[in-house]
Amino acid sequence: MNSLPPDYPPPECPAHGYGTDLLPLSAATGATEPREVYRQLREDWGNVAKVELEPGVHAWLVMGYRELLTITRQEQVYSRDARNWRDLNDGVVSPRSGLLPMMAWRANVVGADGPEHRRLRQPLDDGVARIDQRRARRQVESVCTELIAEFSQHGRADLVSEYATIVPLLSIASLFGLDSTEGQELRRALIALFGSAGDSQDGNRHFEEILIDTLRERQNTPTDDLTTAFINHPNLNSEAERLQSMVVMISSGTEGVNAWISHTLRLMLTDPRFAARLHGGRLGVDDALDEALWRDPPMNNMPARYALRDTELGGRLIRRGDVLILGIAAANDDPAIRPDDDSAGDPGNRAHLAFSAGPHVCPAQVPARLITRTAVNTALHLLPDMMLSIPPDKVAWRLSPWTRVPVSLPVEFSAARIPIRSSR
Repeated sequence: MNSLPPDYPPPECPAHGYGTDLLPLSAATGATEPREVYRQLREDWGNVAKVELEPGVHAWLVMGYRELLTITRQEQVYSRDARNWRDLNDGVVSPRSGLLPMMAWRANVVGADGPEHRRLRQPLDDGVARIDQRRARRQVESVCTELIAEFSQHGRADLVSEYATIVPLLSIASLFGLDSTEGQELRRALIALFGSAGDSQDGNRHFEEILIDTLRERQNTPTDDLTTAFINHPNLNSEAERLQSMVVMISSGTEGVNAWISHTLRLMLTDPRFAARLHGGRLGVDDALDEALWRDPPMNNMPARYALRDTELGGRLIRRGDVLILGIAAANDDPAIRPDDDSAGDPGNRAHLAFSAGPHVCPAQVPARLITRTAVNTALHLLPDMMLSIPPDKVAWRLSPWTRVPVSLPVEFSAARIPIRSSR
């Protein structure tokens, strides 16, 4: 899908009132060029558009840069607490909905505002601050080298399933004391969770079961990891709060970094501006990292804010209890701040909203960049002649209303045996 269908009704059409022809949000993230979809949606609606999350469940997609800053900074009007979601309270959203693992209220930092948010945010900030970046970089490089060594002799690989999805899982899981087998189980559970489909709730349950087992093991046998740090943090008052703090850091970190690695590698392999880097071009990995955040942020669309009163946003009447989705990819493409394709993508420009904004801005931007940069650099260094083995426009995307992750990135390269010098 490259644009909205020809018969897509304008916002004035009565069909919008009944939601029968609203754009499914997953259709945008799964499009070959989602910016074209968002641009058409903006042309029809303006900066705030009504979309469909699942059949019969509607939301406002906030696509304006300034409007997105408004809803992320005004907690007194736009809450993170999903218990304010009218459609959920009224039974419009089924208790079995695949949306709930991503959108339902949890006793964690994501679902809190004000002082409660600050209390639950501090353990995450403290956890990130205690990461030894030099040690972490060596560990990530070791993980990357070992993964590449497993397929380097074959002369071909899938950079998503064999690399980009595994690197952040093993890297972040190790910070919490999880082994590689548990990391692989987490990966399968997270794919289901972020898909927001029929298996989403099962994936969420299995994800939490793995983390609960780890928590209880660390209570009996403390070690020097983030799980133990959460157990001992004075701001976390129960097993549920410790569990949900782990859920936030692991789920957002692994899926988001997977997307960031995948998109950066795709740019390095297919975009002439970055591919030339391998032959002495001026744009390198750091430029590609930033460009990926502008064009395909780790969360294309981020749930959610809930209106605490009737208000107006971007010319739209927002009712109390309405749900608003942060259209991060669309906001990064807002012509008010990016009048042409390249103006905001200049090297070093980091005014994007890829990590959100306001009190809920991502706390782990530094380790996320460390993992992503190390993963991309290691792949380019060890496989310098790799090429995408399918046309760039044939890359398929995993179905999700939130994230935009390639199903696969098949590559070919000169077969070689990679020596492993573990530093873990």
